[in-house]
Amino acid sequence: MRIIVIGGGASGVIAAIYAKNESNEVILLERNDKLLKKLLITGNGRCNFMHENYSLEDYHSQNKEYLEDFILEKHIDDVKYFFDSIGIVSKNRNGYIYPFSNQANTVRDALLREIKKKDILVYYNSYVSSIRKKNNQFLIHTDTRDYYCDKIVLATGSYAYPKTGCDGSGYDLLKDFGHTIIKPLPALVQLVSNFPYCVEWDGVRCDVELTLEENQEEIAKEVGELQLTDYGLSGICTFNLSHYVARGLEENKKEVIKINFVPFIETIITPWMDRYSKKNLDKNLSELLEGFLNKKIIPIILKCSHLKANISYEHLTNDEKIALCKNLKGLPIEITGTKGYDNCQVCNGGVNLHEINMETMESKLEKGLYVTGELLDINGNCGGFNLTECWISGMIAGKCLGEME
Repeated sequence: MRIIVIGGGASGVIAAIYAKNESNEVILLERNDKLLKKLLITGNGRCNFMHENYSLEDYHSQNKEYLEDFILEKHIDDVKYFFDSIGIVSKNRNGYIYPFSNQANTVRDALLREIKKKDILVYYNSYVSSIRKKNNQFLIHTDTRDYYCDKIVLATGSYAYPKTGCDGSGYDLLKDFGHTIIKPLPALVQLVSNFPYCVEWDGVRCDVELTLEENQEEIAKEVGELQLTDYGLSGICTFNLSHYVARGLEENKKEVIKINFVPFIETIITPWMDRYSKKNLDKNLSELLEGFLNKKIIPIILKCSHLKANISYEHLTNDEKIALCKNLKGLPIEITGTKGYDNCQVCNGGVNLHEINMETMESKLEKGLYVTGELLDINGNCGGFNLTECWISGMIAGKCLGEME
């Protein structure tokens, strides 16, 4: 067979490697002048190329039931075996798997060597504008030439981070074959707020618990380091909530994140504050809060609680104590938007999984068409989960084609 893989990112490259055998001709079409461009910026250039965890809780989809036979331990083991087989020595940091070199180039170069060893043809600067089925073959039109093939793996990526060449063109190609595209929205992205004190807290990093409320109903929690910015919120725990927020805002829902600045207080906060203040009777309210809050946060908490900095905690009324404790434990921040596709790492949404055979990644609507990677309606949390999904989907498609008689 002649197999053409469209898209030289993570899922496309691994699909090509597995699809190539003694009788299959495999061609890889890449719109950039190099392969795996996005991989090079993963993990700030250190490339956490997968995560050892395979829990469904770390993945999201509008049709999550289809992930039960996709996110499996055997698939994770296959990915680990593959990278070991191509010479990647890895290290584990709290479940994040990095190359021991801490360099994305290590992973990229190993994959490129496999492409070369397998004699896979790569055509760069090839932008696919249309695909048609003709006489049981696919006709692929690019801006430089046309190609015929028997099977196609579509791995063009989402709208996320267009600087790497992603423009969502694969969605339109899939629509031409009748596929339903769940609107892709930014995920793993910073969140924008109209909170009046963002400029004052800019640059603060703190360990918190975040609670996301949608139309006043709690829908998700995250614990971790929060980065406070002049436009709103950033950091891993923010990123992991962002796909809910983007989808909710698209549906005109009110999105509020409550920041718990004292996650170490697991009991009711008011009695804890009463005990803490009695040990520090010589301190005013601002000095008291310096014991556990960043100095930039303290005036913001006091303003939101309508309290003065030089007053003693002991002199607060019961209602004032409640207001202070409420903001310490859950300062409400209304989210008005995200930082968009230019800054998001992946998208939430994509081709409806109902239309894909998840055991082979073949389209149920067009025989011979396979879909992998970020085009699928699957997105994961921070930590290598999204690359893991790309490796798995590309590997499944490639194995299916490579073993086909």
